[in-house]
Amino acid sequence: MSLRPGDPVLVTGASGFLGSAVARALVARGARVRALVRPTSPPGNLAGLDVEPVRGDLSDPASLAAALQGARYLFHVAADYRLWAPDPGVILRINVEGTRALMAAALAAGVERIVYTSSVATLRVAGATTPVDETAAMAPAEAIGTYKRSKTMAERVVEEMVARDGLPAVIVNPSTPIGPRDIRPTPTGRMILDAARGKIPAFVETGLNFAHVDDVAEGHLLAFERGRIGERYILGGQDVPLQALLAEVARQTGRKAPRIRLPRAPLYPLAWGAEAVARLTGKEPLLTADALRMSRYRMFFTSAKAERELGYRARPFEEGVTDALAWFCGAGYLP
Repeated sequence: MSLRPGDPVLVTGASGFLGSAVARALVARGARVRALVRPTSPPGNLAGLDVEPVRGDLSDPASLAAALQGARYLFHVAADYRLWAPDPGVILRINVEGTRALMAAALAAGVERIVYTSSVATLRVAGATTPVDETAAMAPAEAIGTYKRSKTMAERVVEEMVARDGLPAVIVNPSTPIGPRDIRPTPTGRMILDAARGKIPAFVETGLNFAHVDDVAEGHLLAFERGRIGERYILGGQDVPLQALLAEVARQTGRKAPRIRLPRAPLYPLAWGAEAVARLTGKEPLLTADALRMSRYRMFFTSAKAERELGYRARPFEEGVTDALAWFCGAGYLP
């Protein structure tokens, strides 16, 4: 499958962090990009970009059908990426039922090819002794927290529609993107910001797989061009201990790297307290019980399948940190 100049493509989540990177990659290839945006979506990531904004919402099926009119291809990148919400049901409705409604609308509109953005959150890391690959599919009941459960359920929805309805979808599983245009920011972006501000004096023993957001976006286009329908492809980067990430942020900002390793157990009362305060204020807490539960595992992954089948490549994670900090500074998040 090749993307030709002028091909009409709908991108959901195009005003967000990863979605805007995908939209930019498509514009660079000459596609005619239509960006599905909510009335409350921040406009900054689309400023100056040659895209057609269309109003819509994953909770409004009629708006999805209208946005897909005339679209040849679909990149479904939008998701409610929160590890905590006052009403967890909102995350489930957007990520699961919104995906189901959008895929049904795409079938009705005759969309020829879909790239669905899932997550490595759908893969089982508990008990893994080596980086996890696409074969480690997790059941929704195994997932820690609403976000991971919602993404696992949504991935199963897409797989079922591929098998039952002939949905022409390729699934990609990004790891943890970092880099420019993290406008909200994401939970990882907030961690980088807090580390840059000197607000993280200690850490728990865990690890994540970090990938530059623009490499992940390029991986979406490679999946569109070369991916197999119904297959999953991890789009990752480097496996990095949390301590190493914080040390890299400290190095680049001239701060002292945190060296205090904290046990998890005493942090749970702090997390429960932070969540209680968040329920009163409506603001997402800095520490959650689900995040602590997730941190028990090193969330390390391999992109070998995407490298082999798609030609995917990822740059060193330090470059993602550099670009994230530069963008945060330019956007006024950091001095």
